[in-house]
Amino acid sequence: MRFFKRIITKILIFFSLLFIISSVIGVIVYSRYPLYYKEDIGKAANKYNIDPYLIVSIINVESGFHKEAKSSKDARGLMQIVDQTGEWGAKELKIANYQKDNLFDPKLNIELGTWYLERLGKEFDGDLNLILAAYNGGSGNVNKWLKDKNYSKDGKKLDKIPFKETENYVEKVKSGYENYKKLYGEINFQDAGYDSLFINYIYKLKSYIKEIEE
Repeated sequence: MRFFKRIITKILIFFSLLFIISSVIGVIVYSRYPLYYKEDIGKAANKYNIDPYLIVSIINVESGFHKEAKSSKDARGLMQIVDQTGEWGAKELKIANYQKDNLFDPKLNIELGTWYLERLGKEFDGDLNLILAAYNGGSGNVNKWLKDKNYSKDGKKLDKIPFKETENYVEKVKSGYENYKKLYGEINFQDAGYDSLFINYIYKLKSYIKEIEE
């Protein structure tokens, strides 16, 4: 009887440890692929016919879901939109009283970023590599590369991206896009979005620690 109790105890301990390890791994994985502003992303995705997980992956790579992110090139907000693109989008979408600080507003930023993705999709016939390369490196550069035999053999697809940053960006977004689809599956993006206070707190804490180290 004692023998069986020991076996059962060991089995319970094993599965408990397995559960704990799985939970820790799950937390680590999902922290790398967070999902916030679900409702705003869902609405923009439906409006412009863009896969919501592509938008999510771009936001994660661009800003890590930090709504007040600002780059050295003055790209702003969740999808890191520059003022020139913001003004263009606001004019096309008839958004009144646009100012570049409005790009820190998550809903507007997602709207403009998704609208821009749709425009790039039309320009590059839905080719995801070209769309992402243009989002990061500029559509003018992508069109120039397509005309250069060193980067494109057929003038339709890029065989090589000369900007290393853009090349890495395309791969990061595509990888994240696939991982998001695997992790979250078919969820309803029309539900209320998640609160971003926690992710903003972590971002500010990391910035504070970096300042102390410097």
